Amino acid sequence: MAAGQGPSCYLGFDFSTQQIKVIAIDDNLNVIHESAVKFDTDLPHYKTQGGVHIHTDNVTITAPPVMWVEALDLLLDRMKASGFDFSKVVALSGAGQQHGSVYWNGCARETLNNLQPGTSLHTQLKDSFTRESPIWMDASTTRQCRTMEDSVGGAMKLAEITGSKGYERFTGNQIMKVRQNEPDIYTNTERISLVSSFAACLFLGDFAPIDYSDGSGMNLLDIRSRGWSEKCLQACGNNLEEKLGHACPSSQKLGGVSSYFVERYSFCTDCQVVAFTGDNPASLAGMAPCEGDIVVSLGTSDSVFLWLTEPTPGLDGHIFVNPVNSSQYMGLTCFKNGSLTRENVKDEYAGGSWDTFAKHLADTPLGNSGNIGIYFDVTEIQPVACGRFRFSASDKELSSFPASTEVRAVIESQMMSRRVHSENLGMKFGKGTRVLATGGASINTSILQVMADVFNAPVFVTDVPNSAALGSCYRAKHGLFEGNIPFSDIVKNHPEPVCVARPVEAAEKIYDALCDRYRALENQIADGTHH
Repeated sequence: MAAGQGPSCYLGFDFSTQQIKVIAIDDNLNVIHESAVKFDTDLPHYKTQGGVHIHTDNVTITAPPVMWVEALDLLLDRMKASGFDFSKVVALSGAGQQHGSVYWNGCARETLNNLQPGTSLHTQLKDSFTRESPIWMDASTTRQCRTMEDSVGGAMKLAEITGSKGYERFTGNQIMKVRQNEPDIYTNTERISLVSSFAACLFLGDFAPIDYSDGSGMNLLDIRSRGWSEKCLQACGNNLEEKLGHACPSSQKLGGVSSYFVERYSFCTDCQVVAFTGDNPASLAGMAPCEGDIVVSLGTSDSVFLWLTEPTPGLDGHIFVNPVNSSQYMGLTCFKNGSLTRENVKDEYAGGSWDTFAKHLADTPLGNSGNIGIYFDVTEIQPVACGRFRFSASDKELSSFPASTEVRAVIESQMMSRRVHSENLGMKFGKGTRVLATGGASINTSILQVMADVFNAPVFVTDVPNSAALGSCYRAKHGLFEGNIPFSDIVKNHPEPVCVARPVEAAEKIYDALCDRYRALENQIADGTHH
């Protein structure tokens, strides 16, 4: 069947922890369809909580891969019932929750190759997996992380090779645990996919490769050579390279959609499947950034996404291969103390009022007269520390600040933390740097003004709900041209972000010095030498 008459469209799927979402866009990037299937409520027979199974030890957390397959069945059936015209889809791609792994058995590939259009996917694939899928919430592999680090010469060496030190949720360490604790299951597994490449397998009707960007979240891929690291593979399991298959660029066309989808849903035979990637890389694509941009997501936890030309991996944060330009990189760093910490200070020192909070910010000078506060209401990721710490301009520790000083201190310290850890990952701030702010607190212009001053860069707000699914649409279109057209051309109709704050002239001098002090104080807190 040839492509449908009329304008073509692109599909982007997001296989996230609690649901599958889909977005369709037309050639002008207008969203023309959105729908979702929630695992807990739409598929209650799997008895998941928040889309997962929490085991009795409370650290082993898995999800049944067949549930994801059944959710896709339900999603596509609903789209068909709503009258969605699949024949107009020229390319599709998707995202998966990062770090999760899917274990296919020896019969799975033949089943994928011979899917029967009269029967649902989950009915045909229910016996294709050797075990449930460990996901990113799993924290049961601390021992394996240390083994992995030791096998290459330490945590820093592992970060230099793979972009991150050993993390419990990372796939290589999860695979090592399966091989050690369930050797028969490991032996009987023919292919190990990430959640992203597993989802691509369904559409392709065959095993799909892991892309470079999501592959960077495994502690297995050499982020410079873009190939599997021999030392890391050996630490995890025998014949692991065969089980993983080769890795591929994130913009690679994998082939036409399986005939199953052509016959069951009337997809056109020419519809291309573009490599799927992780949800964080896909979200970066969905923000339509330019080279050198920094994306700051302000939520319950804050995340910072960086577009990097050169990687400088460290013991904090992560470096991935860039999902829209495989010759470059993206940095990702997360902070647990985000909006809840900001709200705690607002409630304690501004009478629970954001207006009063904003007035306190306006009434205090840039740099807070040299006072620095560090606020870790919950144990932070970097550094691993908890508590509130206040320092005078001479770095003397104080027990309290006046209310207005406290309010400015929490915002300045959070923004300095985001800047300092971005610089640690290799971010260089210059004349062309833009900060793209997203998430809940991005509506608070007084906070964004502090962000602009600390980063010494203009702050733009951009509202991109479901950025992983939207980014998958953009990547589908990009992949259709094999990545030969610059991504910036693909997304030129993306809604222009709005500039809401510019740094004041004095900001650069004030915050360059303050950030140096912040870095030293944070290091002292991490070392326990701040008293």
